[in-house]
Amino acid sequence: MNDEENVMDEAALAEEAGAEGGADERFLELERALAEAKQQALYAQAETQNVRRRLEQDKAAATAYAATGFARDMLSIKDNLDRALAAVPAELRGDERLKGLVVGIEATGRELEGAFGRHGISRIEAVGQPLDPNRHQAMIEVPTDDAEPGTIVQEMQAGYMFKDRLLRPALVGVAKAG
Repeated sequence: MNDEENVMDEAALAEEAGAEGGADERFLELERALAEAKQQALYAQAETQNVRRRLEQDKAAATAYAATGFARDMLSIKDNLDRALAAVPAELRGDERLKGLVVGIEATGRELEGAFGRHGISRIEAVGQPLDPNRHQAMIEVPTDDAEPGTIVQEMQAGYMFKDRLLRPALVGVAKAG
């Protein structure tokens, strides 16, 4: 072999080595791209599952609490029935002319309370309980020595819960040191 052939062989070998190095580098680049694409696909799948789960939870909550507005409206009816009963003096309750009216209002109130109970609407206990700002709204402070400060001593309007959500806070008077 002469020098010219050696130079040509070395050039061919260098070119082959460069091509192989380029192929290896290209292969590694493609592997990285594939791994990245797989990771992005997994993230997208996880995000899709999270969105689906959130939508199912939102749908369940919307279904469970769909009647909130209607329930809130029914509370004013209950309040009016209670006021109607409270407006009838005790001496007139025994009067035969008003007895049917009083009995009808009481029966309607009981039926409404039963419907509330069947649908998850419950009255919030207030009098004698410590003030809970999540369930009670303090309207006045009442100076008294009969109860601990911060204890509810008067209920002006009943509060109600709809399942585990506040439907309406109880309007209350809270004891303060006398």
